[in-house]
Amino acid sequence: MDHMHNMPPPSPSSSMTNQTKPHMMMMHMTFFWGKNTEVLFSGWPGTSSGMYALCLIVVFLLAVIAEWLAHSRILRGGDATSRVAGIAQTAVYTLKTGLSYIVMLAVMSFNGGVFIVAIAGYAVGFLLFGSTAFKKPSHDQKTTLPQSSGCVC
Repeated sequence: MDHMHNMPPPSPSSSMTNQTKPHMMMMHMTFFWGKNTEVLFSGWPGTSSGMYALCLIVVFLLAVIAEWLAHSRILRGGDATSRVAGIAQTAVYTLKTGLSYIVMLAVMSFNGGVFIVAIAGYAVGFLLFGSTAFKKPSHDQKTTLPQSSGCVC
C-alpha cells in the first residue's frame, strides 16, 4: 500500500523557509564530481577552485599523518612498560583515531575528489611508514628472498 498519497502537502511556511536561505548547499547522498561542495565546515571550501584544491591537500595530509601515527614507534610500544609510556601510547592512539574520523567525515561529503585523495593519502602513508618498501633491513631478519625453482605450481 502506498502511503505517499496520504501525506499532506508541504505547508507554505516550510517552503518560504527554504526560499529565504539561498546560499545553503544541498547535502549529497550519492557520489558526485565537482568543486562546489562542503567538507567538514559550513561553507568550506565553497565554490572557489583554490579552496577546493586546499581542501583536497588537507584531506590527503590528514590521511598521511593518520597512517604515520598508526605506524609510529610510540604506538607500537616496544619493551617500555611504564605508565608514562602507556599514557604516551594512548595519546598517540587517540590522535590517530581522531584524525581517521575527521578523514571519514570528509569522505562523507560524497565528493569524488575528496574520496580519491583520502584513499591516496592512506596509501602513500602506508607506503612510506607501514610497508617494507623504505625500511632498512634489520640484522635479525633474512635479507635475501628464497630462490625460485622456476616452477609456477
